[in-house]
Amino acid sequence: MKKSSKLSFVLLLVLVLVFVTACSNSGGKTSSDGKIVLGFAQVGAESGWRSANTKSIQDSAAEAGFELKFSDAQQKQENQIKAIRSYIQQKVDVIAFSPVVESGWDTVLKEAKEAGIPVILTDRAVDSKDTSLYKTFIGSDFVLEGRKAGEWLLEQYKDSSEDINIVELQGTTGSAPANDRMAGFADVISANSKLKVIASQTGDFTRAKGKEVMQAFLKAHKEIDVLYAHNDDMALGAIQAIEAAGLVPGKDIIIISVDAVKDGMQAASEGKINFIVECNPLLGPQLMTAVKKVLAGEEIPARIVTEETTFTSEQAKQALPTRQY
Repeated sequence: MKKSSKLSFVLLLVLVLVFVTACSNSGGKTSSDGKIVLGFAQVGAESGWRSANTKSIQDSAAEAGFELKFSDAQQKQENQIKAIRSYIQQKVDVIAFSPVVESGWDTVLKEAKEAGIPVILTDRAVDSKDTSLYKTFIGSDFVLEGRKAGEWLLEQYKDSSEDINIVELQGTTGSAPANDRMAGFADVISANSKLKVIASQTGDFTRAKGKEVMQAFLKAHKEIDVLYAHNDDMALGAIQAIEAAGLVPGKDIIIISVDAVKDGMQAASEGKINFIVECNPLLGPQLMTAVKKVLAGEEIPARIVTEETTFTSEQAKQALPTRQY
């Protein structure tokens, strides 16, 4: 073979190798066995609701045949940002996460966008003005949940001639459900000047903190008529504090909660919680469907709202035997 021919052959071989390498790395996101790879950054394991949400995502990913890369942020935004950056480096197909708080996501979401990795928000929203940074938000309407809680309370005290003192256990400060559940509730009860929120403090969505804050409320305020808790776990912690104070939850203090997980429904069936607004944690199937559509290039709605209901104590008693979470 002539020298020039050998050189041409070597150059051709190099070009082929470069092309093959480029092809294998382009997209390079699916796993070695061809599965879709989904990176999911969870808030944590702060409540029964969150545990049910995690299980739904894990089970649904397995059923869909996806490879799931899962991280628990332990309720810290910096941990979620690290996890998302790790998913970008690993070149996953899709990144999904439930934001710990609403603000501070633009930089890392821009990094995902520049890497060509679509992002799906679940359960909680972000407050970014650039909606091109994510494909869709799947979850509840938290403002509506707060409004449902307020509407029930408004009806209960529509004929009251006395002030009704309300204490509020907020969710994690800065989180979408805490902000929205508070806003929706406040908007509705403002229609009755007798309904007064005399104290409002975060319980971080946990049972232990709910108990601690309720103990402080009971010490600081002699007359508490109503407790509005942003989730069942805080309500359940508050019930412990109320009972320890020699009061009867559901009678001496009317309790409204959000979530409708099994423990909350059990307390409602016993009359300890008077009204629960459902927040469905089983978002896994909807998420996997959205992932498939996004990767197929199909259009999906920018907002996918989950269908939910409410429960009085009697309705909770009826629904409890068949409750999935």
